[in-house]
Amino acid sequence: MNTGTEPFIGMHKTELDTPALLIDLDKMEANIQTMADYFSTVNAMLRPHVKTHKTPIIAHKQIAAGAIGVTCAKLGEAEAVIHAGVRDVLIANQVVGSYKIARLINLAKHSEIMVAVDNPQNVQAISEAAVAKGATVRMLIEVNIGMNRCGVEPGKPTLELANQIRQSPNLKFEGLMGYEGHTVARPDLKERDAAARKAIQHLIDAKHYLEKHGVEVSIMSGGGTGTFNITGSIPEMTEVQAGSYVFIDSTYRNVEGVGEHFDCSLSVLATVVSRPDPHRIIVDTGLKVLAKEFGIPQPIGITGVEMTGLSEEHGTLKTVGTGI
Repeated sequence: MNTGTEPFIGMHKTELDTPALLIDLDKMEANIQTMADYFSTVNAMLRPHVKTHKTPIIAHKQIAAGAIGVTCAKLGEAEAVIHAGVRDVLIANQVVGSYKIARLINLAKHSEIMVAVDNPQNVQAISEAAVAKGATVRMLIEVNIGMNRCGVEPGKPTLELANQIRQSPNLKFEGLMGYEGHTVARPDLKERDAAARKAIQHLIDAKHYLEKHGVEVSIMSGGGTGTFNITGSIPEMTEVQAGSYVFIDSTYRNVEGVGEHFDCSLSVLATVVSRPDPHRIIVDTGLKVLAKEFGIPQPIGITGVEMTGLSEEHGTLKTVGTGI
């Protein structure tokens, strides 16, 4: 029996203190290989998003399976994977402010960092900082393709920003990115396919507009786990930023065309702390441990029970059918 002073390595899961985050390595590695196998059949390459796992060793596994590099949501994520030896990194977000820009330039000195931009002042600030340090920063223009979050509009605004990047010292214009995030979790495959292709067409139109005006677009980046085999099949797209596939969640498991390809590899081990009556079970995993943004997590390997609610430190389950 573990006394609390020994390392966790080699412990049986029943000895773990809870809540405990568990990864089924066989399932995770199968998910990585499944996605890699798909991208070996299409023109686009895989640039997996690390925002789900935030773990350099998993990023290295994805690259070893065929990914060209990784995508990060934040500067801190990029620092972690670059310091762990990953060189080709996209920050699919705007890096703004002198402190963060200085950190970005430091990364550019020893990696092939690439950053998303959608604002002329931000482009100028990064250029000036890069000149001061003698570094070069690669850039993708983020185009708004329907999610209405970040991004410039296709057409003239995109062209003007591209020309500014091309004319700015120590910057390299690489291409465009857009995220069809408003489509990725639609359960029906036919509906999701139509919505995703409509969104990506805005990115393609922006590419053609730039090329018509003499601007070469080398990279077309976008996509997510929910559209990996939609966006990934579009000839104009050169890379896809899918990330959730490594673990998969309860929402994607029910998304047609996605859930059947990947298995849930991440789980949380919980302990029953109370059973006030035969039909109500309370566990030690609440909102501080589990998220319900994509639906309330459900028990695995246990029949006759479903989770119905989460409070700060408690999860509530009820028996269904014959129960347990």
